[in-house]
Amino acid sequence: MNFPDSSSSLSSSNPIDAEKNEGNAVEKGLKGQALISKYFPNLTETQLQQFASLQSLYEHWNIQINVISRKDIDLLYERHVLHSLGIAKVMNFKPKTTIMDVGCGGGFPGIPLAILFPESNFYLVDSIGKKIKVVNEVASALGLKNIKAEHKRAEEVKEKFEFVISRAVTDSSIFYRWVQGKISKKQFNNLPNGILFLKGGDLTEEFLDFKKRVVYYNLKDFFTEDFFETKKVVYLPM
Repeated sequence: MNFPDSSSSLSSSNPIDAEKNEGNAVEKGLKGQALISKYFPNLTETQLQQFASLQSLYEHWNIQINVISRKDIDLLYERHVLHSLGIAKVMNFKPKTTIMDVGCGGGFPGIPLAILFPESNFYLVDSIGKKIKVVNEVASALGLKNIKAEHKRAEEVKEKFEFVISRAVTDSSIFYRWVQGKISKKQFNNLPNGILFLKGGDLTEEFLDFKKRVVYYNLKDFFTEDFFETKKVVYLPM
């Protein structure tokens, strides 16, 4: 796998500072890898390396194109990577499943899930082109062959997918209209095809129109970190 040159990923021109910062990123990456392994213990060596590399890659790209808040970059694995993988605690995508990540930003939840499910295919879209640049660069550096990312609005997508995923992009009713008609009728996963949202807080009012169909999964039932106390995966079959 090809990764950014350590000296180019740092804002400091001082080689001693550069070496120190790169070392810190590697150390944080290994700690993050351990956090992911705690909840997903059957990862391959390739997957372990890919997860560990996320810290250095996102620190590198976040300096150039801000896709993660500065306060969150040190909490990348808990608040972004593990949060994204909450979907995997609900849905174990089978090989050849197609998944569209709408409003992917810098690649969440799509990239962590693409690492975890290398035999499924992920299509990431966002209306902001520079974010898609980061997604493509990170996916290329990780050697991910199961990701396609495009600068596009969800409404413009013509293809159909077994599942659509998203992390707190917009109100569910608006989102539903964006992706209606983009869900394949071909069924072969354990859950019927539909939408998997990552959301937080009290969602009763937001999903009122879907209350007879929607299913809530509390991430605190899967992850012990305080961050997940109010976080949920919301499943809406379509």
